[in-house]
Amino acid sequence: MIRTKAAARCRRGAVLALPGLWVAGVVVWELLSPLGVHFVQLLAAAPAIACAGSGRRQCVLLGGGCALFALVPLGSAGRADPAMRLGTCCAVLAVVAAAWLTSHRRLGLTREVERLREIAATAQHAVLRPLPPRLDGLTLAGGHRSASEGALLGGDLYEALATRHGVRLVIGDVRGHGLPALGTVAALLGSFREAAHDEDGLPGVLRRMERAFHRHLGDRASGQSPPSGESLPSGEDFATVLVLQVGPENEVTALNCGHPWPHRLTGGDHRPPAGVRAEVLSAGEPLPPLGMFPLPAEPPVRRLTRLLPGESLVLHTDGVEDARDAAGRFFPLTRALTEAAASAPVVPAAVVDRVRAAVLRHTGGVLADDFALLALRNDRAPDRTPRGPLAGSCPHG
Repeated sequence: MIRTKAAARCRRGAVLALPGLWVAGVVVWELLSPLGVHFVQLLAAAPAIACAGSGRRQCVLLGGGCALFALVPLGSAGRADPAMRLGTCCAVLAVVAAAWLTSHRRLGLTREVERLREIAATAQHAVLRPLPPRLDGLTLAGGHRSASEGALLGGDLYEALATRHGVRLVIGDVRGHGLPALGTVAALLGSFREAAHDEDGLPGVLRRMERAFHRHLGDRASGQSPPSGESLPSGEDFATVLVLQVGPENEVTALNCGHPWPHRLTGGDHRPPAGVRAEVLSAGEPLPPLGMFPLPAEPPVRRLTRLLPGESLVLHTDGVEDARDAAGRFFPLTRALTEAAASAPVVPAAVVDRVRAAVLRHTGGVLADDFALLALRNDRAPDRTPRGPLAGSCPHG
């Protein structure tokens, strides 16, 4: 961080000094050139260089002042006739005026772009809110990365809420990526935030999300103008969704619609770092993604595990597993999770940051799809309840 700031200061200093260096170079060149060869006209470029370099009006005036001052010794030395000095002086003043107006407009456009970026960042953070660091005895961390340049969010979503039934979480992936998928993400997250508190079981939560998803697609198809860049429904819109609940007794149940199953990190506070390992909590075939087929009358709620104190879960979208390097090799998620969690206790924020950095290294920073990660660690007081089965149906959710 210190080196980065020092390098930035050096770059700013070099940019500010560039007009003066240009004037000095022209003066030296003029003094050392043979008689009859004049380069004094090049002084008029100094204000333009200042405008292009920093864009600050003070720098434009300083560059113009340096150029005008440099005309005096050149003229007194007899190196340029008065007509040439006068023409160069007029040229410098004209360039200063043009650069001043350009700098003023550039400053206004820069401020407008900064305001638009601030508004866009606020709106996107309102859709995908930062997770609280702790929630009902669980330590949480989340992270995401959009494949679209300039977009903070994309087609991935996640949320965690403390309810009377326990902590309910959702992670999903909407068809498409970048800003065009943001409207669908907002519809799904809005419905989850309400249903998670209102519905007694996970099937009710998922059904509410399905209805919100279809309403959103219907609104887009009913003649309303879609968001910029977002196409109208093509009959192939869908979303993968994993709705998960960590109950009061640490039992983990889930409803899965076409989404990757989570990983469990074991080791935590009770084993040495070498004992930390990652394993997939697979519970059979998931349901089809939302939008492809209607939900069954009784969606099967799966009992995944009982999360012991110190153990962690990592939820992710398929943009992590499907990330490829230049040779076409897929990202080794399980190995990356094991390496990222090779400490005791497992720190969710560190796991998210390390895996995200590993994905970017693996792909060389070029992403074909958005990706999201959500990690949680059970910090509740230990109990003597035995671990439940790794997978199975829980019909009442």
